[in-house]
Amino acid sequence: MKNRSIIGRDYEQSLIKKLYQSDKAELVAIYGRRRVGKTYLVKRFFDEQFDFYFTGLYETPKQVQLSVFAAEIEKKTGKATPVPKTWFEAFRLLRKYLSTLRKRKIVVFLDELPWMDTPKSHFIQAFGYFWNSWASMQDGMKLFICGSSTTWMLSKIIGDKGGLYGRVTRQIYLAPFRLNETEEFLIKAKGIRWNRYQITEAYMILGGIPYYLDMLDKDKPFAKSIDDLFFREGAPLSTEFEFLYRSLFKDSEQYRQVVEILAEKTKGMTREEIIKSLKMKSGGRLTTILNELCSCDFIRRYSAIGKSDKDALYQLSDPFTLFYLRHAGLSTHKDEQFWQNNHGLPAQNAWKGYAFEQVCLQHLRQIKAKLGILGVLSSAYSWSCKTFTDSDKTEWEGGQIDLLIDRNDEVINICEIKYSKSPYVITEEYERKLWSREATFRHVTKTRKALQHVFITTYGVKRNEWSDVVHSEITLNDLFAKVEL
Repeated sequence: MKNRSIIGRDYEQSLIKKLYQSDKAELVAIYGRRRVGKTYLVKRFFDEQFDFYFTGLYETPKQVQLSVFAAEIEKKTGKATPVPKTWFEAFRLLRKYLSTLRKRKIVVFLDELPWMDTPKSHFIQAFGYFWNSWASMQDGMKLFICGSSTTWMLSKIIGDKGGLYGRVTRQIYLAPFRLNETEEFLIKAKGIRWNRYQITEAYMILGGIPYYLDMLDKDKPFAKSIDDLFFREGAPLSTEFEFLYRSLFKDSEQYRQVVEILAEKTKGMTREEIIKSLKMKSGGRLTTILNELCSCDFIRRYSAIGKSDKDALYQLSDPFTLFYLRHAGLSTHKDEQFWQNNHGLPAQNAWKGYAFEQVCLQHLRQIKAKLGILGVLSSAYSWSCKTFTDSDKTEWEGGQIDLLIDRNDEVINICEIKYSKSPYVITEEYERKLWSREATFRHVTKTRKALQHVFITTYGVKRNEWSDVVHSEITLNDLFAKVEL
């Protein structure tokens, strides 16, 4: 039952197929950030052949939504349907209609559930009553629900402590495309045949978000496409940042403040540093903001080796947000060829280095597969240390490692991430720096594990008299590999 018009999403399609084929009632919650393709996946998988379909309306009063809900039932029954006054009445009408169907499988799709849950609407209670009192007892009932507000889906549906507690039979998180899916999408859906360096750069700007990738034009040079999407007058993505955060988070201003400060501190910030920088109160509100930004894949929380959990760092990880805050959001001038005119300048090069680092961190599974350690228990960390003098009056040179893979087989991979247009050249000075930093790392952490340098680059490392420091190499082709879940 796999729909070949759907690009990628093989794992998710197999899950949906299995749930559809089961004999029992299924409540399936599909969640993920806005524009990631949740609605497209469900609609295409079922070829839009639903027994009932309704989508919530953004910032629309309850009574208007109820009127549209009734109209959808009227389309199905062909009979005049009174407009319900409450969601309880609306679901009673839905139950009455579905009860007339003589089918072994009934498929209902309710999209953008968070937008139905307007203030004082009692939507959640009505929906929970509909499922618990009737739908869950109908063998063959398949109720698919979606929402772009990941935090709402997690708190009100999947993690609900009330009437829907434990009622979701399967949750499916739809992540952004990985590089291999992005390449497949560009070729099959857009007819774009760029090399993997160009595709990676597109990923560094747009992330693996199909809605954004679909805006690329095969008849335009890449840089021209970016200018048209972000910088020309009326560009379609010039206002996307504002709408994205406003549609996902209530009182989105503080969420934006957090990602804006993290965009300036590329190596990440601790919770206390965020509080100090933004002059916020330390309390549950900030915890909620950080947790929700993490659950929506806008930021990531990670630990530094040798540091306590309270010293965990938060880092901006969403490519689209990073690009907007570093470039598009700062473009106060009227240069409609901003991206083309700034090619190769320091600000653009600095962004590329950080953005590529985030791409690599989003492809840890591919990195581990190349290293042959998918089956080895491991943890990913960062590490940093300032220059210091120990008790023996020995001076140790500080340093920073953006990615450490601490393995259970007595090995730690020290990963260097380098973005360049040609094979990366290790100089004598850089080789010395690597050995010095390794010595400092071993001294500070007291580790007895074997330390191996891994270079993650676009086109590999150029062989010379100083390149023997490299134990393993990972290139763009490895990051594009398809690794089964």
